[in-house]
Amino acid sequence: MATNTSSSPLEQLSTLMAEAVAVASRSVVAVHAGRARSSGFAWRAGLVVTCEEALAEDEDVQVSLPGGASAPAVVVGRDASTDIALLRIDDKHSAQLPPIALDGATLVQAGAIVLSVGSLEGAAVAAAGAVALAGPAWRSLRGGDVDARIELDLMLRRSAEGGIVLDAGGRAIGMAVFGPRQRVLVIPAATIERVAALIEAHGRVPRGYLGLSLQPVRVAHAGVGAMVMDVADGSPAAAAGLHQGDVILSWNGQPVRSVRMLLRALGPASVGSIITLSLKRAGEALELKLTVGERPAD
Repeated sequence: MATNTSSSPLEQLSTLMAEAVAVASRSVVAVHAGRARSSGFAWRAGLVVTCEEALAEDEDVQVSLPGGASAPAVVVGRDASTDIALLRIDDKHSAQLPPIALDGATLVQAGAIVLSVGSLEGAAVAAAGAVALAGPAWRSLRGGDVDARIELDLMLRRSAEGGIVLDAGGRAIGMAVFGPRQRVLVIPAATIERVAALIEAHGRVPRGYLGLSLQPVRVAHAGVGAMVMDVADGSPAAAAGLHQGDVILSWNGQPVRSVRMLLRALGPASVGSIITLSLKRAGEALELKLTVGERPAD
């Protein structure tokens, strides 16, 4: 990107920011679902990533391409736990929408300048700000694994939620969404690549399923266990022979420290795996093998 060396540093910065927005906006769309308005961006040919929470249920979806042309879209799938939804548009319109290259390798640091790029009826909507917080991987309130906690200090329009976030080098580092207490969060590129690929393949994010209702209990000489309160009929747990009242002490040799720990182990990669549960039944030690199933669709 060429700059005029006779201009002031501020003018040069302004020009570079405007150019970065112009390049990114070629891949950004406005998303309309009923009365809901948000943004999205081309992830792969014919596939658009957008914010799940901003996408209305059971509504026809339209996207406005750069320049204002409208195209129908079909919801491929959605994952509320990571706030990612995937849309499909037809080949005719996707040819006008180049996929944006997500950058999951760049280290995001607090204090760094960022830009968010959304769309309003096909026109670019931009906001500038800074990274307020850059932290490690975390688990959302809905149980999704997010690869980094990135909070932004900028004013995000509702219509720009689901748009792309750029770093100072113009690299696309993730998607802008609203988090708790209206904080602006970034769903990182690595999370988008992982979750969107699962949605493309399965229509949703598969999650492990045991068919157990559990409650934490104190166990002498073992610390914490998970007591089985109920076993769903036809579930993997029922097939393995677990009973109400069993107390699970370890999972593949790892002591149970909380029920949450067990639930966290039931991610997409757990489906189909065989696990060994060490438990107590009526005071007697017992080991059972269980094949993790896939959680039924809600």
